[in-house]
Amino acid sequence: MARVGLLGGTFNPPHLAHLVCAQEALIGLGLDRVLLVPVGVPPHKVVEAEPGVAHRVAMCEAAVGADQRFGVSRADTEREGPSYTVDLLRSLDGKDDLTFIVGGDMAHSLPAWRDPEGVLALARIAVAEREGVRRADIAERLARLAGAAERVCFFDMPRLDISSSLIRRRAAAGQPVRYLVPDAVAAYIERERLYRDAPSYPGGRPHA
Repeated sequence: MARVGLLGGTFNPPHLAHLVCAQEALIGLGLDRVLLVPVGVPPHKVVEAEPGVAHRVAMCEAAVGADQRFGVSRADTEREGPSYTVDLLRSLDGKDDLTFIVGGDMAHSLPAWRDPEGVLALARIAVAEREGVRRADIAERLARLAGAAERVCFFDMPRLDISSSLIRRRAAAGQPVRYLVPDAVAAYIERERLYRDAPSYPGGRPHA
């Protein structure tokens, strides 16, 4: 059974910090592979400047390229309804030894997720340690969840101040995004003319 990391997100677009996070989790946790998992319909927010799910998946595939350590899972985008982590993990349960990769802010909010103890039963939670949220704070926050002591782990993540919103703003302004995203993603954004005066679409669905 392979040790597979899952890095979820809207990936709108995927950028170099996402790939560094995937790499550091793979190395730090001894994983065999890390899959980017684009969300289909985020349950608690609107996907801003949504180019369409198909574009976000394609950009993830461009981002990982030929790097065999990484891949892209369509498991979430091919499911109906909101993208709850526990439902995603249930759809994958039994296929691999799963580790769900999150940032410290997301880990801190785990008790508010749908069925957080179910999440911990289905996968380890790997927390990227960065400035702002300390390990002790997260451990205290999660202490009452069954399985948290055994199923939550941490790995080091360099601080990279790159965000998808920054890249969208630069693309909308006609500014270069190279060196913030993989070259293949920059080329895709340019070729498809993404993020140029794009509105928001509730639920993150593609253009009609």
